[in-house]
Amino acid sequence: MLSMEDWAEIRRLHRAEGMPIKAIARKVGVGRNTVRRALAAQGPPKYQRPAKGSIVDAVEPQIRALLAEWPTMPATVIAERIGWTRSLTVLKERVRALRPLFIPPDPAQRTEYLPGELAQCDLWFPPADVPLGWGQSGRPPVLVMVCGYSRWLSAVMIPSRQGPDLLGGQWALLAGLGAAPRALVWDNESAVGQWRAGRPQLTEAMNAFRGTVGIRVVQCQPADPEAKGLVERANGYLETSFLPGRIFTGPADFNGQLSRWLVRANSRRHRTLGCRPVDRIGADRAA
Repeated sequence: MLSMEDWAEIRRLHRAEGMPIKAIARKVGVGRNTVRRALAAQGPPKYQRPAKGSIVDAVEPQIRALLAEWPTMPATVIAERIGWTRSLTVLKERVRALRPLFIPPDPAQRTEYLPGELAQCDLWFPPADVPLGWGQSGRPPVLVMVCGYSRWLSAVMIPSRQGPDLLGGQWALLAGLGAAPRALVWDNESAVGQWRAGRPQLTEAMNAFRGTVGIRVVQCQPADPEAKGLVERANGYLETSFLPGRIFTGPADFNGQLSRWLVRANSRRHRTLGCRPVDRIGADRAA
């Protein structure tokens, strides 16, 4: 059965990269009919928990040695080099899991980006009590997203940081943008994924989300705040320029005030760009 990760990657390659079915099948290591079924699917595949232990464990040191010298070596070639005679599927899965450890990371820390290349995302917890009804108040998180090329800032308060609320907020921001970047950059937010055994692992829900939209989700390594420098600065900007002096009657009022403020924020001249985000968002959307 096709894994959630492969399903999501197939749809990303087709939708975001425009890659033909034959090329996708070769890159992912599956049959063309499998690619066609993934593209035609109405929803993600059902999750299958991987079995404990694997016949590949014994040859993993040899795989790592080959990838250390040739990071892009195809799994079929690796199989030949190590004399693998068992199932090629399980070997490909292990190679796919190990390869990111030997390929240079995505340039998430660059200050210049291509139109539509990526958007950085984060949760901001505003230090202000918001009435939640029935005499209760709290400080719900605000999902913040900044497009790399245009620096277009989007944000919305969501009920919680749990998966359904976070993905609902993510969808709301993309819908408001009217387009999806090729990649979303996230940290190790539990609803997004975690780094385990030296590699990033998205949650099942996030893989289903990215596969549905057809994009990548780049998980920053732990303790690397600079990888999300754009959105971290946006959080500070929200806290110093939007929040002070405001009173909110509830989350809806918070989002109403925030949406009106964002219109002004995206119309200001950005010091680094030398222009306004509103002047560049068209190129982001087009790409």
